[in-house]
Amino acid sequence: MAAEGQSGQVAGSVVLVGFDGSREAAGAIAVGARVLPGVTARVVTVWAPPGADQVLRRRITRDARTLDELSARIEQECAAAAEDVAADGAALARAAGWRGEPATHRGFGDAGAVLARLAGEIPAAALVVGSRGLGGTAALLGSVSDLAVHHSPVPVLVVPPLLRGERAAAATGPVLVGHDGSAGAEHAQRTASALLPGREQIAVHVTDDRRAGAEAAEPGPPDAVTVSARGWGARAIADALDAEAAARDAGVVVVGSRGRTALREVLLGSTAMAVLHRVHRPILVVPTPAER
Repeated sequence: MAAEGQSGQVAGSVVLVGFDGSREAAGAIAVGARVLPGVTARVVTVWAPPGADQVLRRRITRDARTLDELSARIEQECAAAAEDVAADGAALARAAGWRGEPATHRGFGDAGAVLARLAGEIPAAALVVGSRGLGGTAALLGSVSDLAVHHSPVPVLVVPPLLRGERAAAATGPVLVGHDGSAGAEHAQRTASALLPGREQIAVHVTDDRRAGAEAAEPGPPDAVTVSARGWGARAIADALDAEAAARDAGVVVVGSRGRTALREVLLGSTAMAVLHRVHRPILVVPTPAER
């Protein structure tokens, strides 16, 4: 991670931003620039044939004389369209206060996993992606943000759809760190301090009195705010963090990720994934040192 400069920002940092031209991606740039100001944003559009524009595909198919020509022209048009989208994203980044640099990448596989790999190769100080804010079954239908979080070796800032007050708080509101007493939570707290210098930080330890014995959570840090979950499990913890973030008008919620999960855990949801789907704030998910 880049060293902190005298200005209070992380000097020389580059953040990787996934941009597909959608409203959610544009919102991630607008809010991400408030959360992580003063950095260079490499705005990446991941693309792959055949592209989304059916009208252009029909025109190319009609005019192409051979299959090779058809394939080459589709490839060229998709690449050109991706360059236009990335340029639009970089312009939005510059308007938001970032130093925006457009880039494209011909990807194979899910865009979230591709962005995570690219972020690790730079390496970026963080990966920024938008979220549709979907929960339950709908969240499993091709979520770029979920797969980015699962695969990224660097912290991921996920920006869901936000209300006006929540967007305003992103710039100056306190940083709320979900802290369960684990080493991963300690690492997430330190990473948040480095990425978000000068911001008030509040550690929140969520407890559930019904858990006992071997299933009991580790005690939180001595200075943590303790709140009780209304229920048991990842969703209850996420809801408690969401309520506390709203009560304190938090700008960002930070959680640690305990590792890449198996398919069953993806479907059922870990605490970090529940936070992504249920907390209405920008969410910084920090991978454990072992993942890095």
